[in-house]
Amino acid sequence: MGDAQEERAQARQLPEGDVVRVLLEQHARIRELFTLVQESPARARREPFDELRALLAVHETAEEMVLRPRADGDDWKHVAEERNQEEREANKVLADLEGLDPQSEAFLAKLTSFQESVDSHADAEETEEFPRVLAALDADERQKLGRRLLTVERLAPTHPHPSAAGSPVAQAVTGPFAAMVDRARDALSR
Repeated sequence: MGDAQEERAQARQLPEGDVVRVLLEQHARIRELFTLVQESPARARREPFDELRALLAVHETAEEMVLRPRADGDDWKHVAEERNQEEREANKVLADLEGLDPQSEAFLAKLTSFQESVDSHADAEETEEFPRVLAALDADERQKLGRRLLTVERLAPTHPHPSAAGSPVAQAVTGPFAAMVDRARDALSR
């Protein structure tokens, strides 16, 4: 299993802005946030969880809309479909977590289980998907995808939307409206 330091080291081997570098850096931050939430006193879990939730929501949306459509060939398409299915399931769990009190033991137990599935998902991306991206796309194409990924993330929903997760088409249709609602909700909750 990868860890944040390992992912950051792998990321530094790629040019700044490379789509794989961006995603590896985000994987590292996601792992750090899981640890931060779990190690925070119960009353202080909300803020790091909100950051984790928002990062996971935009990260997965962008992968589904930018990276997965680039899958070429049956093997890679199969890998992309598996990752989208995992993200669909993760989105449901993230929505459940969002509804729980972060100070509760139920929240912490569900978060710990969720972390295991997110770690497994990230590891699968890093071993099955990212090598295909690196092999199939030249540095210029990966830079363009990196810019597009970051643009999509700036416009993506910041809360889970299980009905759209795992489907680039559903993300494209519902995403802009959901993102607007999410960002207004986030502003009001601050």
